[in-house]
Amino acid sequence: MLDLNNELDARTLHTRLAKHNISRTAISAPTAMWEEDERTALETRILEGHYLEGLRKSIAPLTPEKISSADDFTIWFEALAESGPSQQHPLFDWLAEAANLPQMKWFLTQEIAVETGFEDLVAYTQIGLPVQAKLECARNFWDEMGRGKHGSTNPQLLNRVIQGLGLRPSIATTVWQSLALSNTMLGLASTRRYAYHSLGALGAVELTASQRTAKISHGMQRLGLDPWVRSYFDLHAALDVSHARSWIREIIHPMVKANPACAQFIAEGALMRLQCDQLCFNRYGYELYGSELGLDEDLLSAFISQSINAHKEELWR
Repeated sequence: MLDLNNELDARTLHTRLAKHNISRTAISAPTAMWEEDERTALETRILEGHYLEGLRKSIAPLTPEKISSADDFTIWFEALAESGPSQQHPLFDWLAEAANLPQMKWFLTQEIAVETGFEDLVAYTQIGLPVQAKLECARNFWDEMGRGKHGSTNPQLLNRVIQGLGLRPSIATTVWQSLALSNTMLGLASTRRYAYHSLGALGAVELTASQRTAKISHGMQRLGLDPWVRSYFDLHAALDVSHARSWIREIIHPMVKANPACAQFIAEGALMRLQCDQLCFNRYGYELYGSELGLDEDLLSAFISQSINAHKEELWR
């Protein structure tokens, strides 16, 4: 079982980061308190940096020892779809074949709660990239935005899930592992020193999501949910396959070929995302059907404590 102190620390950390992320991505207006708000935001971003560096450290043993060429790195990256953390997780077969409607609704609420839209993460990440990579980000963004059709955009498709099932996502009812995944993705995408990491993390999502979304869609269909409600998952079960091929061909391979040193950071970003997935899926399994499914407590404790100890005073402020 999780250590209670670490659980509480993690919950506090990721609740604070999640609230900060909602605030910093929301449309706002100038206020007289802007300077105080910026100081608070800086403290939180420093805390975020310690968390991300702790997560980087935790996945270091999984990164490739030697990268001899862009071709070799592409082979390693593509293999994450089979051998990376969180792959072939039993949770999704269970969702497809056994979950009841309340369990499916709980799972979907956790997934949707505070996730920054993939299109927004791509938009943050593409700033300053080489033209070839920027063009692929633009194509990906256009697909995620329904190719200009309002009802086919990612936000609208997710709203169908929320409205069709009467979901009420909120930070307060979301497990910290799900908050951590969202915080990680936005932290990487919005911080330029992690631009390569974000490219790896986004590529890992495209590479690994299609099989999971297909199983979620199957489970929703088994439960009798309308195609209108599950259309987001039906679409991404097919779309993410082509997105993954394009992301690797147009972004990862040419960037590593031009600058072999960036491969290390792209690899770290992919593994950071997949490690967050692993922690999420383990926690979901524990909550839904009473099994931790091999939760790595040592790894969990390591990156939580790495994130928290240096800034304990700010965290509890």
